Amino acid sequence: MSSGVIGRKQTQITLPYKWKPRHYQKKLWKYLMNGGKRALCIWHRRSGKDECALHWTACAMFERVGTYWHMLPEASQARKAIWEAINPHTGKRRIDEAFPHELRETTRENEMFIRFVNGSTWQVIGSDNFDSLVGSPPVGMVASEWALSDPKSWAYLRPILAENGGWVLFVTTPRGKNHCYKMLEAVKDDPDWFTEVLTVDETMAIPRATVERELKELRAEYGDEHGLAMFRQEYYSSFEAAVIGSYYGDLMENALQEGRITRIPVVPGAPVYTAWDIGYGDSTAIWFCQMVGREPRIIDYYENSGKGLEHYVTEINKRDFNYAQHFLPHDAGHGSMRTGKSMDEQMIDMGMNKKLLTVMDRTDVEAGIAQVRTFLPQVWFDVERAKRGVDCLKAYQRKWDEKKKAFANVPLHNWASDGADAFRYLAVAMADVRPSVAKKTTTPYHLQNTSEQGWMA
Repeated sequence: MSSGVIGRKQTQITLPYKWKPRHYQKKLWKYLMNGGKRALCIWHRRSGKDECALHWTACAMFERVGTYWHMLPEASQARKAIWEAINPHTGKRRIDEAFPHELRETTRENEMFIRFVNGSTWQVIGSDNFDSLVGSPPVGMVASEWALSDPKSWAYLRPILAENGGWVLFVTTPRGKNHCYKMLEAVKDDPDWFTEVLTVDETMAIPRATVERELKELRAEYGDEHGLAMFRQEYYSSFEAAVIGSYYGDLMENALQEGRITRIPVVPGAPVYTAWDIGYGDSTAIWFCQMVGREPRIIDYYENSGKGLEHYVTEINKRDFNYAQHFLPHDAGHGSMRTGKSMDEQMIDMGMNKKLLTVMDRTDVEAGIAQVRTFLPQVWFDVERAKRGVDCLKAYQRKWDEKKKAFANVPLHNWASDGADAFRYLAVAMADVRPSVAKKTTTPYHLQNTSEQGWMA
Protein backbone atom coordinates (compact mmCIF):
# COMPACT_ATOMS: atom_id res chain seq x y z
CA MET A 1 0.00 0.00 0.00
CA SER A 2 3.01 2.28 0.10
CA SER A 3 5.93 3.21 -2.08
CA GLY A 4 9.36 4.14 -0.69
CA VAL A 5 11.27 6.95 -2.44
CA ILE A 6 14.31 9.07 -1.72
CA GLY A 7 14.10 12.87 -1.72
CA ARG A 8 16.82 15.28 -2.80
CA LYS A 9 18.32 15.36 0.73
CA GLN A 10 18.43 11.56 0.85
CA THR A 11 15.60 11.59 3.39
CA GLN A 12 13.38 8.57 2.99
CA ILE A 13 9.75 9.38 2.32
CA THR A 14 7.07 6.72 2.38
CA LEU A 15 4.05 7.18 0.17
CA PRO A 16 1.24 7.70 0.79
CA TYR A 17 2.73 10.27 3.15
CA LYS A 18 1.35 10.11 6.71
CA TRP A 19 -2.03 9.00 5.39
CA LYS A 20 -4.11 5.83 5.20
CA PRO A 21 -7.30 5.20 3.24
CA ARG A 22 -10.49 5.22 5.27
CA HIS A 23 -12.27 1.90 5.63
CA TYR A 24 -14.66 2.56 2.75
CA GLN A 25 -11.83 3.79 0.49
CA LYS A 26 -9.87 0.55 0.78
CA LYS A 27 -11.69 -1.27 -2.03
CA LEU A 28 -10.74 1.46 -4.49
CA TRP A 29 -7.21 1.67 -3.13
CA LYS A 30 -6.72 -2.09 -3.49
CA TYR A 31 -8.02 -1.99 -7.06
CA LEU A 32 -5.56 0.76 -8.00
CA MET A 33 -2.64 -0.86 -6.19
CA ASN A 34 -3.32 -4.09 -8.11
CA GLY A 35 -2.93 -2.27 -11.42
CA GLY A 36 -6.53 -1.16 -12.11
CA LYS A 37 -6.70 1.61 -14.71
CA ARG A 38 -10.37 2.70 -14.91
CA ALA A 39 -12.40 3.75 -11.87
CA LEU A 40 -15.65 5.69 -11.41
CA CYS A 41 -16.40 6.59 -7.80
CA ILE A 42 -19.70 8.30 -7.07
CA TRP A 43 -19.19 9.10 -3.43
CA HIS A 44 -21.18 11.50 -1.29
CA ARG A 45 -20.04 14.99 -0.39
CA ARG A 46 -17.18 15.20 2.16
CA SER A 47 -16.20 11.56 1.71
CA GLY A 48 -12.57 12.44 0.98
CA LYS A 49 -12.73 11.84 -2.79
CA ASP A 50 -10.04 14.33 -3.81
CA GLU A 51 -7.85 13.59 -0.80
CA CYS A 52 -7.79 9.90 -1.68
CA ALA A 53 -7.12 10.72 -5.33
CA LEU A 54 -4.20 13.03 -4.49
CA HIS A 55 -2.47 10.44 -2.34
CA TRP A 56 -2.95 7.77 -4.98
CA THR A 57 -1.45 10.09 -7.61
CA ALA A 58 1.58 10.69 -5.38
CA CYS A 59 2.22 6.94 -5.25
CA ALA A 60 1.66 6.49 -8.99
CA MET A 61 4.08 9.28 -9.92
CA PHE A 62 6.95 7.49 -8.20
CA GLU A 63 6.04 4.15 -9.71
CA ARG A 64 6.03 5.50 -13.27
CA VAL A 65 7.66 8.72 -14.45
CA GLY A 66 5.24 10.76 -16.51
CA THR A 67 2.71 13.59 -16.72
CA TYR A 68 -0.24 13.56 -14.31
CA TRP A 69 -3.31 15.80 -14.22
CA HIS A 70 -5.99 16.61 -11.66
CA MET A 71 -8.91 17.95 -13.69
CA LEU A 72 -11.79 20.09 -12.40
CA PRO A 73 -14.80 21.19 -14.49
CA GLU A 74 -13.32 24.65 -15.05
CA ALA A 75 -9.77 25.98 -14.80
CA SER A 76 -11.06 29.05 -12.94
CA GLN A 77 -12.30 26.94 -10.02
CA ALA A 78 -9.32 24.60 -9.87
CA ARG A 79 -7.13 26.89 -7.76
CA LYS A 80 -9.62 27.22 -4.92
CA ALA A 81 -10.93 23.66 -5.05
CA ILE A 82 -7.59 21.82 -5.19
CA TRP A 83 -4.45 23.97 -5.35
CA GLU A 84 -5.29 26.15 -2.36
CA ALA A 85 -7.64 23.75 -0.54
CA ILE A 86 -6.92 23.46 3.20
CA ASN A 87 -7.42 20.34 5.29
CA PRO A 88 -9.61 21.67 8.16
CA HIS A 89 -8.26 19.02 10.52
CA THR A 90 -4.59 19.99 10.07
CA GLY A 91 -4.65 23.53 8.70
CA LYS A 92 -2.31 22.48 5.87
CA ARG A 93 -2.79 22.60 2.12
CA ARG A 94 -3.94 19.23 0.87
CA ILE A 95 -1.37 19.21 -1.94
CA ASP A 96 1.41 19.78 0.62
CA GLU A 97 0.19 16.79 2.61
CA ALA A 98 0.02 14.53 -0.45
CA PHE A 99 3.16 15.86 -2.15
CA PRO A 100 5.85 16.65 0.48
CA HIS A 101 8.22 19.48 -0.48
CA GLU A 102 11.20 17.14 -0.13
CA LEU A 103 9.98 15.32 -3.25
CA ARG A 104 9.66 18.45 -5.39
CA GLU A 105 12.12 20.01 -7.77
CA THR A 106 9.92 22.92 -8.91
CA THR A 107 6.59 24.39 -7.82
CA ARG A 108 5.01 26.97 -10.14
CA GLU A 109 2.15 28.62 -8.28
CA ASN A 110 0.79 30.58 -11.25
CA GLU A 111 0.46 27.47 -13.40
CA MET A 112 -0.58 25.14 -10.54
CA PHE A 113 2.27 22.89 -11.64
CA ILE A 114 4.78 20.72 -9.76
CA ARG A 115 7.85 18.94 -11.10
CA PHE A 116 9.18 16.16 -8.89
CA VAL A 117 12.74 15.00 -8.28
CA ASN A 118 12.22 11.83 -10.33
CA GLY A 119 11.01 13.79 -13.41
CA SER A 120 7.25 13.30 -13.04
CA THR A 121 5.02 16.36 -13.29
CA TRP A 122 1.57 17.11 -11.87
CA GLN A 123 -0.79 19.92 -12.79
CA VAL A 124 -4.28 21.10 -11.90
CA ILE A 125 -6.35 21.84 -15.02
CA GLY A 126 -9.93 22.42 -16.17
CA SER A 127 -12.05 20.31 -18.51
CA ASP A 128 -12.52 23.58 -20.40
CA ASN A 129 -8.80 24.08 -21.16
CA PHE A 130 -7.19 20.62 -21.22
CA ASP A 131 -6.68 20.73 -25.00
CA SER A 132 -4.75 24.00 -24.80
CA LEU A 133 -1.94 22.58 -22.64
CA VAL A 134 1.42 21.98 -24.27
CA GLY A 135 3.79 19.17 -23.41
CA SER A 136 3.42 15.43 -23.12
CA PRO A 137 -0.06 13.93 -22.57
CA PRO A 138 -0.93 12.40 -19.18
CA VAL A 139 -0.29 8.82 -18.12
CA GLY A 140 -2.52 9.30 -15.07
CA MET A 141 -5.48 11.58 -14.51
CA VAL A 142 -8.07 12.36 -11.85
CA ALA A 143 -11.35 13.81 -13.17
CA SER A 144 -12.85 15.48 -10.12
CA GLU A 145 -16.53 16.56 -10.07
CA TRP A 146 -16.90 14.60 -13.28
CA ALA A 147 -20.68 15.08 -13.42
CA LEU A 148 -20.08 18.83 -13.89
CA SER A 149 -17.19 18.49 -16.34
CA ASP A 150 -17.21 18.70 -20.10
CA PRO A 151 -17.74 15.11 -21.34
CA LYS A 152 -15.77 16.00 -24.48
CA SER A 153 -12.59 15.87 -22.39
CA TRP A 154 -12.86 12.09 -21.89
CA ALA A 155 -13.61 11.48 -25.56
CA TYR A 156 -10.39 13.34 -26.35
CA LEU A 157 -8.22 11.74 -23.67
CA ARG A 158 -9.53 8.16 -23.77
CA PRO A 159 -7.43 7.04 -26.79
CA ILE A 160 -4.33 8.72 -25.35
CA LEU A 161 -4.56 6.83 -22.06
CA ALA A 162 -5.41 3.60 -23.87
CA GLU A 163 -2.35 3.96 -26.09
CA ASN A 164 0.10 4.76 -23.29
CA GLY A 165 -1.35 2.33 -20.74
CA GLY A 166 -2.39 5.16 -18.44
CA TRP A 167 -5.06 5.26 -15.75
CA VAL A 168 -8.01 7.54 -14.98
CA LEU A 169 -10.00 8.00 -11.79
CA PHE A 170 -13.39 9.71 -12.00
CA VAL A 171 -14.64 11.04 -8.64
CA THR A 172 -17.91 12.92 -8.29
CA THR A 173 -21.34 13.38 -6.83
CA PRO A 174 -24.30 13.06 -9.26
CA ARG A 175 -25.90 15.85 -11.26
CA GLY A 176 -29.01 14.23 -12.67
CA LYS A 177 -28.99 11.58 -15.38
CA ASN A 178 -26.32 13.21 -17.49
CA HIS A 179 -23.08 11.88 -19.03
CA CYS A 180 -21.87 10.65 -15.63
CA TYR A 181 -24.98 8.50 -15.18
CA LYS A 182 -24.62 7.17 -18.73
CA MET A 183 -21.00 6.26 -18.01
CA LEU A 184 -21.99 4.39 -14.85
CA GLU A 185 -24.68 2.43 -16.69
CA ALA A 186 -22.26 1.62 -19.50
CA VAL A 187 -19.33 0.36 -17.39
CA LYS A 188 -20.79 -0.89 -14.10
CA ASP A 189 -20.67 -4.52 -15.27
CA ASP A 190 -17.38 -4.17 -17.15
CA PRO A 191 -14.67 -6.29 -15.43
CA ASP A 192 -12.01 -3.78 -16.49
CA TRP A 193 -13.69 -1.01 -14.49
CA PHE A 194 -14.10 -0.30 -10.78
CA THR A 195 -17.41 1.42 -10.04
CA GLU A 196 -18.89 2.33 -6.69
CA VAL A 197 -21.78 4.44 -5.45
CA LEU A 198 -21.54 5.32 -1.75
CA THR A 199 -24.05 7.13 0.46
CA VAL A 200 -23.46 8.76 3.81
CA ASP A 201 -25.26 5.87 5.53
CA GLU A 202 -22.79 3.40 4.05
CA THR A 203 -19.61 5.29 4.90
CA MET A 204 -20.69 6.77 8.27
CA ALA A 205 -18.09 9.44 7.47
CA ILE A 206 -20.30 12.25 8.79
CA PRO A 207 -22.09 12.19 12.15
CA ARG A 208 -25.86 11.75 11.91
CA ALA A 209 -26.50 15.06 13.67
CA THR A 210 -24.37 16.87 11.09
CA VAL A 211 -26.22 15.20 8.23
CA GLU A 212 -29.58 16.26 9.66
CA ARG A 213 -28.33 19.81 10.10
CA GLU A 214 -27.19 19.85 6.46
CA LEU A 215 -30.70 18.88 5.33
CA LYS A 216 -32.23 21.63 7.43
CA GLU A 217 -29.81 24.25 6.10
CA LEU A 218 -30.18 23.20 2.46
CA ARG A 219 -33.96 23.47 2.73
CA ALA A 220 -33.60 26.91 4.27
CA GLU A 221 -31.25 28.07 1.50
CA TYR A 222 -32.86 26.46 -1.55
CA GLY A 223 -36.47 25.88 -0.46
CA ASP A 224 -38.03 22.56 0.49
CA GLU A 225 -38.11 20.96 -2.96
CA HIS A 226 -34.70 22.03 -4.24
CA GLY A 227 -33.12 21.66 -0.82
CA LEU A 228 -34.27 18.06 -0.46
CA ALA A 229 -33.18 17.27 -4.04
CA MET A 230 -29.74 18.70 -3.40
CA PHE A 231 -29.46 16.82 -0.09
CA ARG A 232 -30.27 13.49 -1.77
CA GLN A 233 -27.86 14.30 -4.57
CA GLU A 234 -24.97 15.37 -2.34
CA TYR A 235 -25.28 12.95 0.57
CA TYR A 236 -27.17 9.99 -0.88
CA SER A 237 -25.58 10.00 -4.35
CA SER A 238 -28.99 10.15 -6.03
CA PHE A 239 -29.28 10.58 -9.79
CA GLU A 240 -33.03 11.09 -9.64
CA ALA A 241 -32.95 14.85 -9.01
CA ALA A 242 -32.83 17.00 -12.15
CA VAL A 243 -29.88 19.37 -12.52
CA ILE A 244 -30.53 22.09 -9.95
CA GLY A 245 -31.39 25.33 -11.74
CA SER A 246 -31.66 23.63 -15.14
CA TYR A 247 -33.48 25.63 -17.83
CA TYR A 248 -34.51 22.70 -20.00
CA GLY A 249 -33.91 19.56 -17.91
CA ASP A 250 -37.62 18.75 -17.58
CA LEU A 251 -38.28 19.28 -21.29
CA MET A 252 -35.32 17.14 -22.35
CA GLU A 253 -36.48 14.38 -20.00
CA ASN A 254 -39.91 14.61 -21.65
CA ALA A 255 -38.27 14.33 -25.08
CA LEU A 256 -36.50 11.16 -23.95
CA GLN A 257 -39.64 9.63 -22.44
CA GLU A 258 -41.69 10.47 -25.55
CA GLY A 259 -39.14 8.82 -27.84
CA ARG A 260 -38.07 12.07 -29.50
CA ILE A 261 -34.37 11.39 -28.91
CA THR A 262 -33.82 8.54 -31.34
CA ARG A 263 -32.41 7.76 -34.76
CA ILE A 264 -33.60 10.37 -37.23
CA PRO A 265 -33.36 9.75 -40.99
CA VAL A 266 -32.40 12.64 -43.25
CA VAL A 267 -35.27 13.26 -45.67
CA PRO A 268 -33.86 13.97 -49.16
CA GLY A 269 -34.84 17.41 -50.40
CA ALA A 270 -36.43 18.65 -47.19
CA PRO A 271 -35.02 22.04 -46.16
CA VAL A 272 -32.26 22.25 -43.56
CA TYR A 273 -31.62 25.32 -41.40
CA THR A 274 -28.49 25.93 -39.37
CA ALA A 275 -28.08 28.16 -36.33
CA TRP A 276 -24.63 29.23 -35.13
CA ASP A 277 -22.99 30.50 -32.00
CA ILE A 278 -19.60 31.74 -33.16
CA GLY A 279 -16.95 31.51 -30.49
CA TYR A 280 -14.06 33.91 -30.27
CA GLY A 281 -12.51 32.58 -27.06
CA ASP A 282 -15.03 29.73 -26.69
CA SER A 283 -16.34 26.97 -28.94
CA THR A 284 -18.32 27.51 -32.12
CA ALA A 285 -21.54 25.49 -32.12
CA ILE A 286 -23.84 24.72 -35.08
CA TRP A 287 -27.27 23.04 -35.03
CA PHE A 288 -28.73 21.44 -38.17
CA CYS A 289 -32.53 21.44 -38.18
CA GLN A 290 -34.52 19.80 -40.97
CA MET A 291 -38.13 20.88 -41.34
CA VAL A 292 -40.47 18.12 -42.48
CA GLY A 293 -43.86 19.75 -42.74
CA ARG A 294 -44.22 21.54 -39.40
CA GLU A 295 -41.98 19.03 -37.64
CA PRO A 296 -38.48 20.25 -36.66
CA ARG A 297 -35.89 17.47 -36.60
CA ILE A 298 -32.34 17.96 -35.36
CA ILE A 299 -30.36 15.82 -37.78
CA ASP A 300 -26.86 16.96 -36.78
CA TYR A 301 -24.82 19.10 -34.40
CA TYR A 302 -21.23 20.26 -34.73
CA GLU A 303 -18.95 21.95 -32.21
CA ASN A 304 -15.24 22.72 -32.15
CA SER A 305 -12.79 25.27 -30.77
CA GLY A 306 -9.51 26.82 -31.81
CA LYS A 307 -10.46 26.67 -35.49
CA GLY A 308 -10.77 29.42 -38.08
CA LEU A 309 -14.02 30.30 -39.82
CA GLU A 310 -12.98 28.39 -42.94
CA HIS A 311 -13.02 25.16 -40.92
CA TYR A 312 -16.73 25.57 -40.14
CA VAL A 313 -17.60 26.54 -43.71
CA THR A 314 -15.87 23.32 -44.81
CA GLU A 315 -17.95 21.34 -42.30
CA ILE A 316 -21.14 22.86 -43.71
CA ASN A 317 -20.13 21.95 -47.26
CA LYS A 318 -19.26 18.37 -46.25
CA ARG A 319 -22.90 17.62 -45.52
CA ASP A 320 -25.13 16.86 -48.47
CA PHE A 321 -28.11 18.80 -47.12
CA ASN A 322 -30.61 21.03 -48.90
CA TYR A 323 -29.73 24.21 -47.02
CA ALA A 324 -32.50 26.78 -46.80
CA GLN A 325 -30.88 29.33 -44.44
CA HIS A 326 -27.92 29.80 -42.10
CA PHE A 327 -28.75 31.89 -39.04
CA LEU A 328 -25.77 33.73 -37.55
CA PRO A 329 -25.65 35.63 -34.23
CA HIS A 330 -25.86 39.43 -34.27
CA ASP A 331 -22.12 39.91 -33.70
CA ALA A 332 -21.37 38.06 -36.95
CA GLY A 333 -22.26 41.34 -38.66
CA HIS A 334 -19.47 43.24 -36.90
CA GLY A 335 -16.35 44.08 -38.86
CA SER A 336 -13.10 42.32 -37.98
CA MET A 337 -10.28 44.48 -36.61
CA ARG A 338 -7.84 42.50 -38.75
CA THR A 339 -9.66 42.32 -42.10
CA GLY A 340 -12.35 44.97 -41.78
CA LYS A 341 -14.88 42.41 -42.99
CA SER A 342 -17.75 40.93 -40.98
CA MET A 343 -18.16 37.19 -40.44
CA ASP A 344 -20.91 36.87 -43.03
CA GLU A 345 -18.82 38.76 -45.59
CA GLN A 346 -15.89 36.44 -44.94
CA MET A 347 -18.18 33.42 -45.37
CA ILE A 348 -19.35 34.77 -48.74
CA ASP A 349 -15.71 35.14 -49.78
CA MET A 350 -15.30 31.46 -48.85
CA GLY A 351 -18.03 30.49 -51.30
CA MET A 352 -21.20 30.46 -49.23
CA ASN A 353 -24.40 31.69 -50.87
CA LYS A 354 -25.10 35.25 -49.76
CA LYS A 355 -28.86 34.70 -50.02
CA LEU A 356 -28.71 31.89 -47.46
CA LEU A 357 -26.96 33.93 -44.74
CA THR A 358 -29.02 35.80 -42.15
CA VAL A 359 -27.42 37.82 -39.37
CA MET A 360 -30.00 37.85 -36.59
CA ASP A 361 -30.97 40.88 -34.54
CA ARG A 362 -29.78 40.95 -30.96
CA THR A 363 -32.46 39.41 -28.73
CA ASP A 364 -33.07 39.38 -25.01
CA VAL A 365 -31.64 36.21 -23.45
CA GLU A 366 -34.63 35.62 -21.17
CA ALA A 367 -37.07 36.01 -24.05
CA GLY A 368 -34.96 33.62 -26.11
CA ILE A 369 -34.99 31.02 -23.34
CA ALA A 370 -38.77 31.31 -23.15
CA GLN A 371 -38.89 30.73 -26.92
CA VAL A 372 -36.76 27.58 -26.51
CA ARG A 373 -39.18 26.24 -23.92
CA THR A 374 -42.01 26.74 -26.42
CA PHE A 375 -40.03 25.18 -29.26
CA LEU A 376 -38.52 22.15 -27.50
CA PRO A 377 -41.72 20.08 -27.02
CA GLN A 378 -42.02 19.76 -30.82
CA VAL A 379 -38.40 18.93 -31.63
CA TRP A 380 -36.92 15.53 -32.49
CA PHE A 381 -33.20 14.85 -31.93
CA ASP A 382 -30.92 12.31 -33.58
CA VAL A 383 -29.55 10.24 -30.71
CA GLU A 384 -26.06 9.89 -32.23
CA ARG A 385 -25.36 12.90 -34.44
CA ALA A 386 -26.87 15.40 -31.97
CA LYS A 387 -25.60 13.73 -28.77
CA ARG A 388 -23.23 16.55 -27.80
CA GLY A 389 -25.93 19.16 -28.38
CA VAL A 390 -28.46 17.22 -26.31
CA ASP A 391 -25.94 17.07 -23.45
CA CYS A 392 -25.53 20.86 -23.68
CA LEU A 393 -29.28 21.45 -23.41
CA LYS A 394 -29.54 19.14 -20.41
CA ALA A 395 -26.68 20.83 -18.57
CA TYR A 396 -27.62 24.47 -19.31
CA GLN A 397 -28.54 26.08 -16.00
CA ARG A 398 -29.02 29.28 -14.05
CA LYS A 399 -26.19 30.84 -12.13
CA TRP A 400 -26.41 30.48 -8.34
CA ASP A 401 -26.10 33.75 -6.40
CA GLU A 402 -24.32 32.78 -3.19
CA LYS A 403 -25.03 36.11 -1.48
CA LYS A 404 -28.75 36.10 -2.20
CA LYS A 405 -29.04 32.33 -1.81
CA ALA A 406 -31.11 32.18 -4.98
CA PHE A 407 -30.75 31.45 -8.67
CA ALA A 408 -30.00 34.54 -10.72
CA ASN A 409 -31.88 35.31 -13.93
CA VAL A 410 -28.70 34.78 -15.92
CA PRO A 411 -27.20 31.54 -17.27
CA LEU A 412 -24.13 29.92 -15.79
CA HIS A 413 -21.33 30.12 -18.34
CA ASN A 414 -19.80 26.66 -18.69
CA TRP A 415 -19.07 24.04 -21.35
CA ALA A 416 -22.78 23.75 -22.20
CA SER A 417 -23.32 27.46 -22.90
CA ASP A 418 -22.22 27.63 -26.55
CA GLY A 419 -24.47 24.80 -27.68
CA ALA A 420 -27.39 26.17 -25.66
CA ASP A 421 -26.89 29.68 -27.05
CA ALA A 422 -26.89 28.39 -30.62
CA PHE A 423 -30.11 26.47 -29.94
CA ARG A 424 -31.67 29.66 -28.56
CA TYR A 425 -30.91 31.38 -31.88
CA LEU A 426 -32.45 28.41 -33.69
CA ALA A 427 -35.65 28.57 -31.63
CA VAL A 428 -36.05 32.30 -32.25
CA ALA A 429 -35.39 31.95 -35.98
CA MET A 430 -37.67 28.95 -36.48
CA ALA A 431 -40.62 30.73 -34.89
CA ASP A 432 -40.82 32.75 -38.11
CA VAL A 433 -39.71 30.01 -40.49
CA ARG A 434 -42.00 27.14 -39.54
CA PRO A 435 -45.39 28.52 -40.70
CA SER A 436 -44.10 29.39 -44.17
CA VAL A 437 -42.29 26.05 -44.58
CA ALA A 438 -45.44 24.15 -43.61
CA LYS A 439 -47.41 25.88 -46.40
CA LYS A 440 -44.79 24.99 -49.03
CA THR A 441 -44.43 21.34 -47.99
CA THR A 442 -46.68 19.02 -49.98
CA THR A 443 -45.17 15.62 -49.12
CA PRO A 444 -46.17 14.49 -45.61
CA TYR A 445 -43.25 12.79 -43.86
CA HIS A 446 -43.94 11.42 -40.42
CA LEU A 447 -41.73 9.45 -38.08
CA GLN A 448 -42.98 6.03 -37.10
CA ASN A 449 -41.42 3.21 -35.13
CA THR A 450 -41.51 0.41 -37.69
CA SER A 451 -39.20 -2.27 -36.31
CA GLU A 452 -36.01 -3.02 -34.45
CA GLN A 453 -34.31 -0.69 -36.92
CA GLY A 454 -35.86 2.27 -35.09
CA TRP A 455 -37.68 5.31 -36.37
CA MET A 456 -38.02 5.77 -40.10
CA ALA A 457 -39.72 8.32 -42.30
